[in-house]
Amino acid sequence: MGYQNIIFEFVLIFAGAAFFATIFLYLKQPIILAYIGFGIAAGPWGLNLIKEPEHIEKLSHIGVILLLYLLGMNLKPDRLYHLFSKTAVVTLLTSLVFFAISGLSAFAFGFSLVESIIIGAALMFSSTIVSLKLIPTTTLHHKHTGEMMTSVLLMQDVIAIMLIVMLTGGQGENVSMAIAMLFIKLIALAAVAYALVKFAINNLFLRFDIIREYTFLLALGWGLLGAGVAQFIGLSYEMGAFVAGVAFASSPVAMAVAETLKPLRDFFLILFFFSIGAHFNFLVTQHVLLAGITIALLIMLVKPLVFKYGFQLIGEDRKFSTELGVRLGQGSEFSLLVAYSALASGLIDIRASYLIQMVVILTFVLSTYWVVYRYRTPISSTEKNRMD
Repeated sequence: MGYQNIIFEFVLIFAGAAFFATIFLYLKQPIILAYIGFGIAAGPWGLNLIKEPEHIEKLSHIGVILLLYLLGMNLKPDRLYHLFSKTAVVTLLTSLVFFAISGLSAFAFGFSLVESIIIGAALMFSSTIVSLKLIPTTTLHHKHTGEMMTSVLLMQDVIAIMLIVMLTGGQGENVSMAIAMLFIKLIALAAVAYALVKFAINNLFLRFDIIREYTFLLALGWGLLGAGVAQFIGLSYEMGAFVAGVAFASSPVAMAVAETLKPLRDFFLILFFFSIGAHFNFLVTQHVLLAGITIALLIMLVKPLVFKYGFQLIGEDRKFSTELGVRLGQGSEFSLLVAYSALASGLIDIRASYLIQMVVILTFVLSTYWVVYRYRTPISSTEKNRMD
């Protein structure tokens, strides 16, 4: 892919996304769906203006990394430990319920036992991006909502990483050893990150904080370094970015620095939602249309209810638990990674992979509508529900 082509694609994506977003806002529709809609229209299965969206998808991953990095900046280590200890059992139990329901539904639609297990495993996660993109952070209520969601989503991410290791990292005893090593590496990464922030990064920020360009560069470099090191040692970019953010959360300048990175995060998240739409092939999904719609609707009905009762069990009130359940009631970007890993390993066929993709996109759309029209979000098209 040539340099000039990349520039043209960026021009096309952002001009087109701005045009679609304008129409969606006039129609009082969620702006995230404008990006997905334009991806479907401009992608290889639409007007074919973007012929190979794979490189756009890789670039867009930076948005997910920055999202987790900024998320970590809002959670100090002691607070994170408290949240994990509170939500761990709920996360594991609800994941098992979602796994069973999605897997049994796929099996009822004629997928093999192995494919049904993988479909169930892929669809038991909720979306970090959609959930956290739609949560305001300016009130105590929503800050607590975001913290609770974060603890659940991060534990789901750990489960997803272990699942991907199982699909791609070998068989038998090698898998259990690989999973044990993941936790050892995660603890080691957190310890090193905390030490570096305490003895080096904080001092640099306090010494040169008057030069805003440098503080922006240092903050971005630190987050991406954490992401890169994590990937190198066998974790994930997202996990490394989050660890870097949590380690930096105790810094007195963390919140100010986080604000400077938000526009860059949103730039790449636009690419992320565009790439999801661009990969959607309606012609192939027609073969799994009924199964996809049925499972998507089932997830949208079951996930909010199961989460609601799960959060009530750990002491949250009914109204708060209901809101948390609705905000977590969709498929996940990690579902797509599980599908790609299983397809590459030959454990599922293209039909099962497209079923997972279809369910994820449908639940993204339905969940976004549900949240935007019922709760406060930063992207609401109405003044009543708009809150940053």
